[in-house]
Amino acid sequence: MVVKPVPGRTTAAVDGDAVVLLIGMRVNHFWAVHQWVPVMVSMLRMLKELGRDAERGLLGHVLLTASPRTYYVVQYWESKEKLYAYAHSPDMFHHRAWTIINRKERAGKMRGHVGLWHETYVVPEGSHESIYADMPAFGLAAAHGQVPVETRGRYAKDRFAYRSAGAGEKTG
Repeated sequence: MVVKPVPGRTTAAVDGDAVVLLIGMRVNHFWAVHQWVPVMVSMLRMLKELGRDAERGLLGHVLLTASPRTYYVVQYWESKEKLYAYAHSPDMFHHRAWTIINRKERAGKMRGHVGLWHETYVVPEGSHESIYADMPAFGLAAAHGQVPVETRGRYAKDRFAYRSAGAGEKTG
């Protein structure tokens, strides 16, 4: 599939807070393929599971690599409540995967072959801005939509100052 760039300058159409989760793995021992491949496959399985049900709240994601050892996903969520609900839902694959990891750790069977990490950010409206020049929707814009930069402000300081119609209303 070829995604054509959107001509000109655009920005992400985020109204309200932006919820961003960075989650990944680090291969500590390349030869321990039987340890790190299941982790990688599990992440792909969770993304597929989330992709089947938009109501879960995942708006978009980007798969990235930081090095030959480190792989991660930047995820954009509708809200931190929906992220928490997915993470704690006993009928979702994430819960089952962490149950296995916790059981192995308690049994002393985690050998440090693969590292796991995540960072979650709730970025309040007015504390983020974006610009894309001749780009297809990417990152926040792919998750929240893309609008001409002039609708939010030509300069970064203007985009930081942008407030949606619902700004000021307390959510979750």
